[in-house]
Amino acid sequence: MPELIFPGPEGRLEGRYHPQAGKPDAPIAIVLHPHPQYGGTMNNRVVYNLHYAFHQMGFTVMRFNFRGVGRSQGEFDQGIGELSDAASALDYLQAMNPNSKHCWVAGFSFGAWIGMQLLMRRPEITGFISVAPPANMYDFSFLAPCPSSGLIVNGTSDRVAPPKDTHGLVGKLREQKGITITHEEIEGADHFFRDDEAHMKPMIDLVQAYVRRRLTETTR
Repeated sequence: MPELIFPGPEGRLEGRYHPQAGKPDAPIAIVLHPHPQYGGTMNNRVVYNLHYAFHQMGFTVMRFNFRGVGRSQGEFDQGIGELSDAASALDYLQAMNPNSKHCWVAGFSFGAWIGMQLLMRRPEITGFISVAPPANMYDFSFLAPCPSSGLIVNGTSDRVAPPKDTHGLVGKLREQKGITITHEEIEGADHFFRDDEAHMKPMIDLVQAYVRRRLTETTR
């Protein structure tokens, strides 16, 4: 998969770009990684699996390292700069794929929080996937109103982002009109979906089933 260096707000950003050969109108997706200060990179297992899940479904996909991670320049910026990085990555992806009709954002943990902020800024995003959003650590009240439907997935044994906080977030979002929030839980999974067969694969299967269904619908 081609390694990519593209311009970000604080210098260059490092990414991986996986186009659909011969399909200039393929849907596009961006995948956002977990917290940079706790070892989060674009090669995190959840991020990597999400990336390939979207590519298998016919998406042109990009994942990248936030500022200060890997070969990306800059330093950690509490989420403010990371949101700008994500916006730059989406700009780049859209510039490379001007004929794409659908745009999705997927994020894991800290990346889910950034992804949902990106959603608020970019009306062209047609759907989102938030895996283990840390609703106990970050304020998600900016999602008022949440502009598009999406899927929230978490593990029932998540100690980093406890299920009760995720349930609270889902409950608030479901009070909003005009969107549909789908919520799925993986029984026994921890924050990182460590067990490939019991946790990671079922989570990825859920994501693919959800996205495939949404792509056949015309509503947001």
